[in-house]
Amino acid sequence: MNTTDTRTRSIRKVLVANRGEIACRVIATLHDMGITSVAVYSDADADAPHVKAADEAVRIGPAAATESYLRIDKVIEAARLTGADAVHPGYGFLSENQQFAEALAEAGIVFIGPPASAIATMGDKITARDAVTERDVPVVPGISRPGLSDRELIDAAEGVGFPVLIKPSAGGGGKGMHRVEEPAGLAEALVTARREAASAFGDDTLFLEHFVLTPRHIEVQILADEHGNVIHLGERECSLQRRHQKVIEEAPSALLDEATRARIGAAACDAARSVGYTGAGTVEFIVSAAAPEDFFFMEMNTRLQVEHPVTEMVTGVDLVEQQVRIARGEKLSLTQDDIVLTGHAVEARVYAEDPAQGFLPTGGTVERLSWPRTASTVPGQGTGVRVDSGIATGSVIGSDYDPMLAKVIAYGADRVEALDRLDEALSETRLLGVVSNIDFCRHVLAQREVRDGVLDTELLDRIAVDYAAQAPDPRALVAGTLGALDLGDPNDLWSSALGFRIGAPSPVVARLAESGHRYTVSAQITGTAPGILDADVTVSYDDSDREPWHAPVRLRRVADGVFDLVLDGRRRRWEIAVDAHGGRRWVSGQPGTWILHTVRALSEHDEGDAAGDIVSPMPGTVVAVPGVDGETVAAGDPLVVVEAMKMEHTLRAPIDGEASITVRVGEKVDAQQRLAHVRAAD
Repeated sequence: MNTTDTRTRSIRKVLVANRGEIACRVIATLHDMGITSVAVYSDADADAPHVKAADEAVRIGPAAATESYLRIDKVIEAARLTGADAVHPGYGFLSENQQFAEALAEAGIVFIGPPASAIATMGDKITARDAVTERDVPVVPGISRPGLSDRELIDAAEGVGFPVLIKPSAGGGGKGMHRVEEPAGLAEALVTARREAASAFGDDTLFLEHFVLTPRHIEVQILADEHGNVIHLGERECSLQRRHQKVIEEAPSALLDEATRARIGAAACDAARSVGYTGAGTVEFIVSAAAPEDFFFMEMNTRLQVEHPVTEMVTGVDLVEQQVRIARGEKLSLTQDDIVLTGHAVEARVYAEDPAQGFLPTGGTVERLSWPRTASTVPGQGTGVRVDSGIATGSVIGSDYDPMLAKVIAYGADRVEALDRLDEALSETRLLGVVSNIDFCRHVLAQREVRDGVLDTELLDRIAVDYAAQAPDPRALVAGTLGALDLGDPNDLWSSALGFRIGAPSPVVARLAESGHRYTVSAQITGTAPGILDADVTVSYDDSDREPWHAPVRLRRVADGVFDLVLDGRRRRWEIAVDAHGGRRWVSGQPGTWILHTVRALSEHDEGDAAGDIVSPMPGTVVAVPGVDGETVAAGDPLVVVEAMKMEHTLRAPIDGEASITVRVGEKVDAQQRLAHVRAAD
């Protein structure tokens, strides 16, 4: 990109003070610009993709973020050690930390971000409201000033108008936020909100806003240089969020017309000017779906946003490159007239969580990973499908950091094409070994309200209430059975898992369990050749009245653990990935991903064995063992308590019987690790 060369400072080596997908994404642009990159890493990330992608890497501490990525002194020491001219903070961690920006300035290291004063003002929601109000940026009706007591907030609530939204002045991510419908519930909600805000941010300052009905979350990307130039790059729709955490984002919003888009963009630029902002930033607005011409300022994020790729794809502007050029002191080479939104882009965040189990955080080892074949990591416009990832096959996903693993972004000529392409890209993604929300994202994309663009910030919570993982496709059960076989050499009986017997051929039989349901797969092998297996297969549904599923199939190995499955002689290609380990068979194909548990078919205690396992739903630490080894328990009795992501999860006896507990307090456990077992009562 051409730009006016008015550099006032040199940036030839940049330390990226972050990890995961954002560190990889920033490093990619630094390499494109010919700038040397430096990664920092904790002990947990020694072999992480961002470390391998960087030109240099420095260890900054143990796994805990408080002892590594959040240590200002260690990050600055790493910058000094490597001779870095500048630091890019990514998002999260130290990206909006005023003390970090000030410390870098004192050390003579460029902070690729806004001035510390802008971070301080916009980091406090009360001072932020005051600042933008002076620029006539519309704000939600409310009461906000430092030190408001509960009594003052209660007295002001009627004037604000119910429903009201209690918000903490510090922090974000929905912590401490409470919607209150009637005056009677306000006092109790304020007590809870103060406790949560104090715990999360060390500051219990609260304020009130009127809750906008059918709200939509619209944010505007801005760029501002040190020479007074401020432009916006259009808006992003971020209404599809669960408990204030975004899941699906898109650009532009289907709600706004061109006139409103221009007005909200101008308001975002004025918000940036109100604090002398420089760099890339995002101004967030709340907009009523019923009256989109009325929008209200919520807050400003003084950093790059997670969802920035959708803006890059519809504008063709590399936002990280612009951040670096602004930090050098260059003038923006773009004017507002240069910004044209072309096509549509939609992003899905891939989290290590289990939507079917209340979105519990998960973890484990990534046993197999492949992204869509057409995927690119180029931040340019109209690239079809883009993946920003911070994981690779072999990555260990623990509970030390945010559960977001990657983002899949799709571009289309219009919104319909972008949604279709994103769903197709997610269907081609194979992530085995760690339970993720990929199937849930596809479920959301298929909802009529989402397809029609009829969104609000509570829609995803409503969708999540009724979400349940779909039952395994029969093809997945077939692949999970046949794909796990070691066929060996069909001409060498001793190397084949099919074995040999005198008389009629014996079928391969597998009993599989998934989400409490049981299936029997019987495959009569009719022919084998190198890498190919033909069979007549019957799938029986053990715990339902469904008719058995039967079809002749051909399974052809196309790569290690990857197969083509052909049914009834049809040549329609259905690619499927299979990974078998630890008694589990991970199967992933176009319809979805399932974890199939093998059941010992010849065990007389089969039913009790399968039903009595208590496994950890996520990696974590055992904090209590209320059960007693060897004692008789009833279904529902608490046996083990696991803590992960600062939440406690009580695991209970699934059946009546005798308990066998295999863990103790303080022990670290993995996702799906068996912690206890209940032997069924006779």
